[in-house]
Parts: sequence; structure tokens; C-alpha cells
Amino acid sequence: MGSSILTAKDLSKVVPSAEGELTILHELSLELNKGDSLAIVGASGSGKSTLLGLLAGLDLPSKGEVTLAGQALSALDEDQRARIRAEHVGFVFQSFQLLDSLNALENVMLPLELDGRKDARERATELLQRVGLGQRLTHSPRQLSGGEQQRVAIARAFAAEPDVLFADEPTGNLDSHTGERISDLLFELNKESGTTLVLVTHDERLAHRCRRLIRLEAGQMVAPLEP
Repeated sequence: MGSSILTAKDLSKVVPSAEGELTILHELSLELNKGDSLAIVGASGSGKSTLLGLLAGLDLPSKGEVTLAGQALSALDEDQRARIRAEHVGFVFQSFQLLDSLNALENVMLPLELDGRKDARERATELLQRVGLGQRLTHSPRQLSGGEQQRVAIARAFAAEPDVLFADEPTGNLDSHTGERISDLLFELNKESGTTLVLVTHDERLAHRCRRLIRLEAGQMVAPLEP
């Protein structure tokens, strides 16, 4: 697997509330190597999305440290964290988050163009063919089914060859058959590219396809499983 690409040490997140301080995450630690896959599961409100946001550097912990690609995120300002995300991270969301004004090809090209890649069109076309959408390059998101939109989102996430791909309920808006196909695609690309996959899911079948699994209850890791 190689050396560590993502570590969290004693992560805690505390926020103010009407009743005083509310602990969303409490002293959670983990370490992932390149090519690893991790599922984060738990009931609604258990802290899953908060943990994902902290690991991706979208938010900072109240205590503890996240190190991503050798960089301690709390030592960086917002612009520096954004640069680390652009260089090392991809995202797939439950809501797809495609730009309606762009077609499928343009949606996948966008992060590559922002990165100054001269081969943006070629790379985006290749990825869309890889996810089975070679005939839908000029279709807008509105002309695509939910499963097709999620495949565009996955192609976009893998376009810049991220070290870590964060997926937040990637099959949450899809029927079970389509969700299964999207899961297959995520793990195929994860294996081919050596990308580390971190996903939040309610789908136990999807979770158990990951090499590692942690379960959160009230912000704490309970019985971490390592299949």
C-alpha cells in the first residue's frame, strides 16, 4: 500500500449550542495509506459528514490534527488548504453538484482547465468513455439520468488523479441497481488509479466492500472493523 497519505490524530469538534458546548466528534484517530478504502458509517447525527469535512480540510477541528499528503492542515490558511485540496483531493457528493450550464464533457474538463492541463478535453473524453458515457459528451445534466449524472461526477472527481477521493453518500439518491453499478465503478477506479477512497454511506453493502470500516456513535468511534 505504501506510506501514509491521510492521518487524523485525536480529532475533536465542539460547537456552541443553546445548551452550551456540543461535542460532535471526540478524540478520533485513524491512518490511511495510498490505495486504502475506508467506509464511515453511523446513524444520522453521529458525526460522519463532520469527520469527512475535517479529513478533507473543509473545516478545522477544535482539537487534534489532520495530515493530508504530508501537510498538517491546521498549519495552513484557507487559501493554502484550498490549494492542497486542488492538488490532492477529489469529491463525489450525493447531490452530484454538476454545473447545469455545462455539458458532461465540460463538467469533467473544468477542474483540468483550472489546473492548466493542455490535455483537458482528451482526458475528460477518455474518462467519460471509461464510465460508459462516450455517447453522452454533449448532453447537459438535465438530459442525463441520476445514475448518469453520478457517473459524470465520478469522472470529474478522478480527472485530476487525486491522491484521496472523498465520497459523501455517493449512492444515496440512486435506486439499488444503479447504486450497485456506481459502487462497482468507484472501486474499479480506486483500484486502477491507486487513489485512497474515503466514503460516508448508509449502505452497509457498500460499506463492507471497503478494506476498512469505522462506525460512529455520538461522535465516537465504536468497534472499528478491519475486514
